[in-house]
Amino acid sequence: MSKAKHVVIVGTGGTIASRYDPALGRTVASQSVEAILSSAAKPDDLPGLTFENFSTIASFNMTLAFVDGLVRRLRELLDRPEIDGVVVTQGTDTMEETSFLAGLLVDSEKPLVFTGAQLAHDHPQSDGPRNLLDAIRAAAAGVTKGLGAMICFNGELHGAREVTKVHTSAVETFQSYHHGALGIVDGDRVIVYRRPQLGLHLRPERLDKRVEILKAVIGADGTMVDAVRQMGIDGLVVEAFGRGNVSAQFGQALGRVCRDGLPVVITSRCPIGRVSPVYGGGGGGRDLEDAGAIFAGDLKGPKARLLLIAALGDPAARDRVRELFNTFAP
Repeated sequence: MSKAKHVVIVGTGGTIASRYDPALGRTVASQSVEAILSSAAKPDDLPGLTFENFSTIASFNMTLAFVDGLVRRLRELLDRPEIDGVVVTQGTDTMEETSFLAGLLVDSEKPLVFTGAQLAHDHPQSDGPRNLLDAIRAAAAGVTKGLGAMICFNGELHGAREVTKVHTSAVETFQSYHHGALGIVDGDRVIVYRRPQLGLHLRPERLDKRVEILKAVIGADGTMVDAVRQMGIDGLVVEAFGRGNVSAQFGQALGRVCRDGLPVVITSRCPIGRVSPVYGGGGGGRDLEDAGAIFAGDLKGPKARLLLIAALGDPAARDRVRELFNTFAP
């Protein structure tokens, strides 16, 4: 790896930066990115590094305003010609969401790599140092240019659009289900097996639109839909059954939201597969489509929510929401 390469590591906290605090009686984010890297056996061929400690926060406490500020900073760094790539360390709870949003909002060919850990910094078998070294290599590798935002974890590279946290504690928690990983980091080699075919970049003025998520469950009627509708929402995402179905009463309530002129996006609560308007019955997918709902392909609920928030905040995109979902989540 060329010494001419330069990578910035932006630390935000999370398990990778956490240690047990005996005074508090719990594990908290407290370590700088320099401290995280210092615990790794650093090889001689790493690129030039700059460290930036953006925050020490648990990712479950991140807000949209926080992520907006983080993404703006990442964009500034990637715009600098002397920087070849950026690594972000953060907690795994929301990493699939922050990386996805960064992929939407940062338009750069340079690698933007998110990583973290499942085992805390002071754990004797912490996975953080290895993940960080792998992420640095990925961010400095020419082969990763143009891959968009990605997560590097447990030796694998995953595209931000497809990746999901699938296990609460296992080190192989990030998976892309039937899409598969983009590639791997094997020692000092970064190998890319596939390149994403779906891309989208948005420029929201602010990430301040209120979009809520509701999950379909057996026996659910339209009560929660009507309650959320009265909250002054800007849009609604539904994690529906199977191919995109809800009960008849639930579907009727969604129709009322659509008639209010608000976007309703249908995803599936299944971990794998696409939604599609197939069924009738009052709340089947075909009924929801007829009422005006937008189907989000294989995009899962949390990411569909972020896409909708970003699109509604972008003056050039807010009138093309259905088109954007049809293109990015076919």
